[in-house]
Amino acid sequence: MKIGIVGGTGDIGEGMAMRLSPIFDVVVGSREQDKAEASCTMSRELLKKRGKECSLTGVGNQAAIDEADLVILAIPYKHLVGTLETLHGFEDKIVVSPVNPMEKQDHFVFVPPVEGSAALLIRRMLPKEARICSAFNTIAANKWKALDEELSYSVPVCGDDAEAKKEVMAIVNKISRLRAFDAGPLSVSAMVESLTPLLLNIARYNKMKDVGIQFL
Repeated sequence: MKIGIVGGTGDIGEGMAMRLSPIFDVVVGSREQDKAEASCTMSRELLKKRGKECSLTGVGNQAAIDEADLVILAIPYKHLVGTLETLHGFEDKIVVSPVNPMEKQDHFVFVPPVEGSAALLIRRMLPKEARICSAFNTIAANKWKALDEELSYSVPVCGDDAEAKKEVMAIVNKISRLRAFDAGPLSVSAMVESLTPLLLNIARYNKMKDVGIQFL
């Protein structure tokens, strides 16, 4: 499977690329191809120092979609609509949303769109043939890039396409020590997305760092 990451040069996207590329062929997308290429060069060097071979290619965001079987939308919520409006070619592809609609006020607040969640907003914007799942919403960006640390978290996965959800869960279970859990249909994504501002508030008010979740 070839995985494309739209917004692959941001903190989450870049960390995901480094975690995924020793296992899968990864195509890193960016609005600027040279930025994606530079990110891939840096990631290869970091992984090589750790004795890991990887498959990373830097391209523009549209090419990341065109070349991939599965697309991860590693896009900040505030840029989600504007970015998706410029892209096409999602038909019949699995599309994974780790997007969390939230704002930082005096604390972090869940601010869902009228659809109820970022995942449902994405479903409205993309072709009906796109196979949309939400996953990875509760993993801190810093943890993706902390390559010397294991990721020991539970990952809720939501989706209406059973086969697509099964494939996403299989990918999750191959990354570090992550463990995927079927959280139900895509409509449940609002519950999962709202956990992220909650975790950030817990971390802030209890002087903790990079709080995650585990289902025991």
